Amino acid sequence: MDSFFSRLRATIDTLLRFENQASKSWRLNGNRRTTYTLLFMMIVGTLSYLYLVVPPDAFPSGQLITVQEGQSVSEISTRLASENVIQSPLIFKLLLLILKRDRGARAGDYLFREPKNVWEVARAVSIGAYGLEPTKIRIHEGATTKEMAKIFSEQLLRFKSDVFIAAAEPEEGFLFPDTYFFLPNATEGMVIQSMRQNFEDHIQKLNPPVASSTHSLSEIITLASIIEREAHDAEDRRMISGVLWNRLKKNIPLQVDVTFLYTIGKGTFDLTMKDLRSDSPYNTYVHKGLPPGPIGSPSLDSIDAALHPTPSQYLYYLADRNGVTYFSKTYEEHLEKKHLYLGT
Repeated sequence: MDSFFSRLRATIDTLLRFENQASKSWRLNGNRRTTYTLLFMMIVGTLSYLYLVVPPDAFPSGQLITVQEGQSVSEISTRLASENVIQSPLIFKLLLLILKRDRGARAGDYLFREPKNVWEVARAVSIGAYGLEPTKIRIHEGATTKEMAKIFSEQLLRFKSDVFIAAAEPEEGFLFPDTYFFLPNATEGMVIQSMRQNFEDHIQKLNPPVASSTHSLSEIITLASIIEREAHDAEDRRMISGVLWNRLKKNIPLQVDVTFLYTIGKGTFDLTMKDLRSDSPYNTYVHKGLPPGPIGSPSLDSIDAALHPTPSQYLYYLADRNGVTYFSKTYEEHLEKKHLYLGT
């Protein structure tokens, strides 16, 4: 409302100046009736413009405005007025008539980044100038569906986190981490479909080793999601892959801490003995074998590492606080390195 009253005050000041000049003209020319007729017309015209044409103060800038398929001009104009897009449904309908769209408008979602007057709105819906431009969104390697939901909900105007999570959790690990370009009105289903297709496109590069592997694709992706969290370069990823496969073959619990990040959000240095004894199926200290499913979306490099582990006799590894990884063949050797590099 402040902007409206500011415009109104500015208009009144202009009219008063005009009235003063008009009075002088009347005194000089004696045409008082003409002067006040013009003044009255200016007041009516200005107030009509302020009330009917200019954008409402509560104009929904940056929000999606939907024109539904099959709506009449009257229905559209009434809805736009109720959503503070326009002030006068009548003016809007007249403008659509002038623009030869009196039988309807282009259906779809419209996005106005800044307030538009009724003429600009009418023109936009008459030609389908939706104002939608792709938004660049980066999903990092290892991201979980819950992390993805937060990222997408901050960027996409129609996106609902809870709907996405419910539909995407069964696809955990199979929604490829990448840079995406989505329109602001993209839905949860569109996002999932695009990310799953991207995964299928990338995994084709690894089809031969996947087909020849003795492990299922789900097992490979699950291990790759652990590798993604455990290492940050290709050499360590392949070494850790070898260690984890060795433990699985020998039926030794994996005992990886990163699965706790997925379930309770705790990392290695925050875990308690109670956490390590929990009965969660993702607790790889208690349960042997792989966890029930992936703990995030691995990169192609981590998937490749799961398929091509570095052969070794190592059964243990640890990373110091600087991220340097050390490998051991025996538990005694592992304890020595743990004391040496972690002080425990």
